[in-house]
Amino acid sequence: MGLLSARQRMGAAALILAASTVLSRLMGLVRDKIISWQFGAGGEADMYFAAFVVPDIINYLLAGGFMSITIIPLLTRRFQEDADDAWRFFSCVFCWMATAATLLTLAGMAGAGYLARLVAPGFTPEQWQRLSFFMRIILPAQIFFLCGACITALLFMRRQFRVPALAPLIYNGAIIILGLALPALAHTTPARAVLPASFLARMDGMTGYCVGVTLGAALGTFVVPLLVAARQELRLSLIWRHALMGKFLLTALPLMLGQTVIMLDEQFLRVFGSLVGDGAVSLLNYARRITQVPVGLVGQAAAVASYPFLVSLLARGERERFDATLRTALAGSIGLIIPCALCMAATAWPVLGVIFQGGRFGTAETLATLPLTRIMLAATPFWILYMVLVRAYYAHGDTLTPAITGTIMTLCCLPCYYWWAVPRGAWAIAVLSGISVACYVLWLTAIWCRRQGAGALTGLTGFALRVTLASLPATAGAWYCAEKGMQNLSLSPILTACVSLILGGTVFVVLFVPLAVRFAPEVLQPVLRRLRRE
Repeated sequence: MGLLSARQRMGAAALILAASTVLSRLMGLVRDKIISWQFGAGGEADMYFAAFVVPDIINYLLAGGFMSITIIPLLTRRFQEDADDAWRFFSCVFCWMATAATLLTLAGMAGAGYLARLVAPGFTPEQWQRLSFFMRIILPAQIFFLCGACITALLFMRRQFRVPALAPLIYNGAIIILGLALPALAHTTPARAVLPASFLARMDGMTGYCVGVTLGAALGTFVVPLLVAARQELRLSLIWRHALMGKFLLTALPLMLGQTVIMLDEQFLRVFGSLVGDGAVSLLNYARRITQVPVGLVGQAAAVASYPFLVSLLARGERERFDATLRTALAGSIGLIIPCALCMAATAWPVLGVIFQGGRFGTAETLATLPLTRIMLAATPFWILYMVLVRAYYAHGDTLTPAITGTIMTLCCLPCYYWWAVPRGAWAIAVLSGISVACYVLWLTAIWCRRQGAGALTGLTGFALRVTLASLPATAGAWYCAEKGMQNLSLSPILTACVSLILGGTVFVVLFVPLAVRFAPEVLQPVLRRLRRE
């Protein structure tokens, strides 16, 4: 009964985060649709996407994306022992995080001109100047991301998922609104009468989207969680020393110093894409956006929701339940991602037509993005496996193994990107991205089995194979129908893409469901149980 209750709570948490992720991903696609419509692939869009390289690396250096992983175990135990001292420890972490984020942000803004040349070596001097301008606008967002990560970790520890689930929605909403509104406001009569022409000229293009990034980060990831936490007796004070800081740093330092292929994958696409030619950064970015949708929908919710429960089970010494919970998260994620990825690969042409094609993003750009999308989709099961498995490592307090193995893989990949992938073009960069992620995840899996045993992974390989075999006929049917629809329907481009997508998706579902019931019934069991209850 206890295990069932834990699974139900984990399922509820995953449902909240999944709903947020669905809406966030949809808003992200709307945002990218607007950007592709306005700017297409190349030029201004390339510079906008490249402007995130340095801010993202600052986030990685301070382990902002892993704040909940590093602080939740320590904070949970401390609250159980001494609540007053737990608040002092939390305040100490927050003060140091805010200070480090501010200093690194100011350093990045001061050196933006040099950093622009470093992260986009294939750009022109004019593009470097514009890129540095974008970077200076986006960099302050990291202060809010990193400080907000501390507050969000506190909310996660208390099993409060609703407010953190709002953060990406506010963030994406601000980008869309400011991206559309700022250039329009800059061209109003009052603005032209008051502001210098040189300043107004800078407000054109992607500037509004950059402003939206910082404003959205401030509101969504910091202000709103802070207000909610403040109503729940949040206690913050200026504290610079605490006995647990040493242990916290030992846990966090591997995440700060270990720059893994997972963390840097998107940055590699941007940096090395700039060496391929105009538009490559944008095309790779658009393809990655599509392939990360199923990863976010399936993996992120399961991984984030399962982590507090994994930590709690280990703290109580319940190893068998730990393995059962981990296997449930892994099997559920893998069972969904494989058919989802194959369906998206089969219908990738109409998917790109619906989401991106239009305005300055024409048929040529759609066809150029198509093979990149299919290549990247092949690696999505490994992304899912990583997102769940790495949290099992972190629940054990082991941040060192993923960091060291990931850093070694990164160092091995760098020369391959430069000397093998770049000369061959964007498709080779996409291939190497998938290979590096797959090799890294398989390495982590082998280490886990050797150290912790294969209990949590028992039967997953056979299950994944059965799901794949059940999906292949559906994939072939969906691919044929989607391709024929795109080639032969004489409708407008958007209607052709919509009809082809619906046709391909329907064929996939019709062929997949009976095969899944026969060969991999575990995939459909959650849905069938819900239908029986209703």
